[in-house]
Amino acid sequence: MVKKPLVIYSGEIAQLQAGDSINVPITGTVDVVLTNDEASPVDIGAPVYMDAADGFKKAKADASGTAIVIGLVAKDPSIASATSGEVATSGILTATTAQWDAVAGTTGGLTFNTRYYLDPSTAGKITDTAPTTTGQYVVEIGVAVS
Repeated sequence: MVKKPLVIYSGEIAQLQAGDSINVPITGTVDVVLTNDEASPVDIGAPVYMDAADGFKKAKADASGTAIVIGLVAKDPSIASATSGEVATSGILTATTAQWDAVAGTTGGLTFNTRYYLDPSTAGKITDTAPTTTGQYVVEIGVAVS
């Protein structure tokens, strides 16, 4: 059974009609609060995986257990060891040029419309080159929008 969603149109509730679309702004992120289980702080933008219930560590594309990215560290410039903080699980994450440079190893921030992948060499980093070595995992992190 196919059901049509209800929408607000001109201040009234109506069914979405054939050919109509829903316009939703894509800003911000959907976050979860997790605890940093690393021995050191984890910076904003760093990809992380869940290592325990409600805990995370820096992700790395060289093993199946560390390549399952739950999201990117969000909101705070970094999350200290054994401290809880927000991890963006979807949406658009905004960080400064310097913050992206630290996570991506770039100069000048991320490059518009470039795909970024989980780095197989350094935990908690991203790269614009997909891994090609046997035993490494290709994990797309996202596409830079600006």
